[in-house]
This record gives sequence, C-alpha cells and structure tokens, in this order.
Amino acid sequence: MMNRHLRKAAVVTAAITAGLLMTACQSDSATSGGSSSGKGTKDSAAVAGKAEAADSKSSSDAEDSTSKGVSGTFSNGTVTYLAPGKYIVSALGKNDQQFWVADGTEVYGVGTICGDAQSKVDAPCTLGQLETATKKGAVNADVKMKDGVATLVSERRAAQSEDGTGSEPDSGTDSGSGSRDTAVEGINKGKGVNGTWHGAVSYLAPGKYTVTEEHGVPQQFFVAEDTDIWGYGQVCGGPGVGEGQEGGTECAEAELESAAKKGFTAEVKITNGTATTIHDTP
Repeated sequence: MMNRHLRKAAVVTAAITAGLLMTACQSDSATSGGSSSGKGTKDSAAVAGKAEAADSKSSSDAEDSTSKGVSGTFSNGTVTYLAPGKYIVSALGKNDQQFWVADGTEVYGVGTICGDAQSKVDAPCTLGQLETATKKGAVNADVKMKDGVATLVSERRAAQSEDGTGSEPDSGTDSGSGSRDTAVEGINKGKGVNGTWHGAVSYLAPGKYTVTEEHGVPQQFFVAEDTDIWGYGQVCGGPGVGEGQEGGTECAEAELESAAKKGFTAEVKITNGTATTIHDTP
C-alpha cells in the first residue's frame, strides 16, 4: 500500500518537473526570439537612417558644387563662343574660364558686339548680339562674373594712335590712350551723348533706357528728376494737339517705366547722356 502511494507521488513529481522544464524553455525561446526581432528592427532603422543621411549629404554637396562657380574680374581678355549661353574668357596670366550669361547680364559694345567704334560712350547690347559677334570670332572684352555667371561683359575699346589707326590698349586703366568710359563714367566726365532721337524706347533698368531709331543702334540714356515726360496716349494721357502743355499730359517716371517695358515710340532729347525731354509719339 505504501509502495503504491510512493510510486504515485513519484509519478506526480516527475510530471510537475517536466511541466516546469517545458515552461522555462518556452519562456526562454520567446524571450530570445523577441529580443532578436527587436534588435533586427533597430539595426535596420539605423542603417536606413545612415543611408538617408548619406543621400541627403550627397544631394547637398551636389547643390553646393553647382552654386560655387567662379567669381572675379577677367580684364584684357578675349571672349569666345562655346554653346548657347556659354562662353570662355581667356585673359593673360589666368587659365581659360568658362562662364554663362543670364537675363541680368549687362553687355556693352564699342563696334564689334554692337554700337559705334567712334562713339565716346559704350552702347548696351543684347545677348543675341553677343552670341552673333562671338560666333564670328573672339571678341576683346572684360568680363565680371559671380558664381560662374557673367554680370558684365564689356567690349574693350581699341586705342587710337596719332595716325588714326587702332591698336590694343596695354592696360585696363582709365588713364591715357585706350581708356574707355561706360555710360555712367562718360556722363560723370561730361562725355555723355547729345542730340535728338526718334525711335522705339525700351526699358533697361531703373532710370536707364534705350532709344533705337529705324535701322540704327540702341542709344542708352538716363532719366533724372527734371526730365520732362509728356504723354500723348502711349506713356500716359491721350492724343492731343501740339506739344507739352499745349496738348500732352505730363507723365510720372513710373508710367514711363511701365510703358517702356512694353515698348513705345517717342522723341527723346538727350544732353550729356540724360534725357531732358521725352515725348511719346501716337
């Protein structure tokens, strides 16, 4: 009887022990599996984060590399055409430098790009005229650029010798023969143009315009506070009889700028590079 009770107790004890062992193994397995899964997820997220950061840095570096173009002035150089909107300037003592032009690039000519070689003031040129001239051959010009884009391309004026023949200036200084004046410099020195033009008026920049007669070259001029602007229907006002206060309407400079951005015809009287009177012609 006692032996039966002992055997029964031994069986029960063995069953309980086995159950406890199975539970412990399952618990360890579950814990181990959960921990492994969590670590794998964290590692994947970390790798993805590093990859994203690397991609972002590469993208940022690429953007920086495209925005860090050359800045500086290339004097006494020659400009050569490469492709639409793209040129090379070669200057003594410097490596050939490629550059781009943009809508804001100012271009001035003294006979090759545009304008008149005999004029004392540089003429404003279009980007199209720059392209046409450089396709024919290299043009002597000074180039100022910022971040690889030209802000100014200014054709260099040939020096005039005593016999009237042209020769290249030895330096880009303003003194001596071979010096050249931009429009503003010319006006400051009293070398601005004088005369009367009848033609199309176009906007260049605040206070700066051009007037182009038929088959002529654009003539740059400035306006001042005392410039008389009279409208007969194009700048302001309406068709009238006579001139000035006899029939036209006095216009504001803002109205002139707005009209010039669209283009209109006018009679422009210029003294020392500054318009004294602008009469639109209906």
